[in-house]
Amino acid sequence: MSYTLHRGDALTVMKTLPDESVDAVITDPPYNSGGRTSSERTGRTARAKYVTSNSAHDRATFPGENRDQRSYRSWLTELLTEAYRASTEHAVAIVFSDWRQEPTTSDALQMPGWTWSGTIPWIKPASRPRKGGFKQSAEFITWGVKGSLAKGRDLYLPGHFIASQPRKGRVHITQKPVEVMQQLVQICREGGTVLDPFTGSGSTGVAALREGRRFVGVELSSHYADVAEQRLRAELTQDDVALAGPQA
Repeated sequence: MSYTLHRGDALTVMKTLPDESVDAVITDPPYNSGGRTSSERTGRTARAKYVTSNSAHDRATFPGENRDQRSYRSWLTELLTEAYRASTEHAVAIVFSDWRQEPTTSDALQMPGWTWSGTIPWIKPASRPRKGGFKQSAEFITWGVKGSLAKGRDLYLPGHFIASQPRKGRVHITQKPVEVMQQLVQICREGGTVLDPFTGSGSTGVAALREGRRFVGVELSSHYADVAEQRLRAELTQDDVALAGPQA
């Protein structure tokens, strides 16, 4: 198995991908969520939104957190339209979101033609409590299919996941557990290609390679592109790797 890591803007890169060249789209876009007012939602960095003020870690922030909900839906719709074009028949798209953005994420998924097929909860036992109310311990995985699911596969995946964000070796603010991602990438056919337009620290790619799939990633942050490249290279020998240059 091999990977290609593009450095650049997700939408710009995705427009260059060939038609029907990927078999699954699995991604964790910047949520553009949080905050009680428009200025709080669009004027704060990702780190300010998702990291407690007394946190001691120094993980880097990431771009793309300055859209209001209307522009977020428009932007995500365009991305998922390009993903639909680049996907083969029976491909599945999987998009992470939080509770605020889950409704607009399902809208953006359906607009290009994906058939919305469900929303999977990811329960995080180690999550923030809320005084006087319910703990916010879940994120959501909205998924859909291009056409219909492939009927010939003997595959049965769970309808929910329980796992905390990684602690040991964590390198990204919103890093997803590789053990969850390894189950998700199985929706891609064996030997197929998984696309992640928001590669971040590379967890989707690591999971894809471990499960015998090829990987195409895109990452805008040069810091996290370097982190992802290091993690992906660690999964492979040098001869197996194909790297793409910076995108205009």
